[in-house]
Amino acid sequence: QVRLVESGGGLVQPGGSLRLSCAASGSGFRLDAMGWYRQAPGKQRELVATIASGGIRNVADSVKGRFTISRDNAKNTVNLQMNNLRPEDTAVYYCNVYLFSRAYWGQGTQVTVSS
Repeated sequence: QVRLVESGGGLVQPGGSLRLSCAASGSGFRLDAMGWYRQAPGKQRELVATIASGGIRNVADSVKGRFTISRDNAKNTVNLQMNNLRPEDTAVYYCNVYLFSRAYWGQGTQVTVSS
């Protein structure tokens, strides 16, 4: 069983930055893909960015050039550096990891971009 703990959400003004972190525990194996999804009120959950165990990244067009995903395989952590935040980035952000084709989700962390 993989447990995910997220941190780093909060309230920020437009143009500001936040860094989300997710720590995975409970697995003695290297995790497969790790990533972040988000869900705004009234909308479906959508992919923000993922990173494979080998480092290949998949980043949504809406955040490309502003958000950077990274991972530390030794620590089983995945981070999301979010710069130049916009009001439309407001959402609950969920950490997601895959291990042996099974998906695990964090509890979510709120990101609010507002002046």
